[in-house]
Amino acid sequence: MTERTLSAKDHGGLTAPTLIAIAGLHVMWARGSSFPFHSRDELADSVVGTKEVPSSAACFAVALSLMVAAVVVAGVVPLPRRIRALALRIIATTLATRGIAGLLGRTSTLSPGSESAAFKRLDKRVYAPLCLWLAAGVRRSM
Repeated sequence: MTERTLSAKDHGGLTAPTLIAIAGLHVMWARGSSFPFHSRDELADSVVGTKEVPSSAACFAVALSLMVAAVVVAGVVPLPRRIRALALRIIATTLATRGIAGLLGRTSTLSPGSESAAFKRLDKRVYAPLCLWLAAGVRRSM
């Protein structure tokens, strides 16, 4: 099957829906939810590694970035092949960098202040592997 004959639903597999789901979490957090944690303090400690949740604007910005990534991965907006390929490389590299930093326990170099024990544990067990899985999924959609 050539690139021309692939429909939008053939691109992205589970990667685009996962990016959308994570974007949805960020929107919820921007609107004040602590889901899936019991409190905003627990959310901040577990997801950010700090004492405070980032601002609503920051959460919305992350959500928007994730949605744009999902749209590019899914191929639902027609882009010139070279631009889509470049965008996918940037998305995959960003996710891989985040994943590798997390596995090495160095997320704080990318996001200063991400130092709590709860965050570091979840980062190595959940967030970093998820980022690497997503990076691989983005690469498969190229």
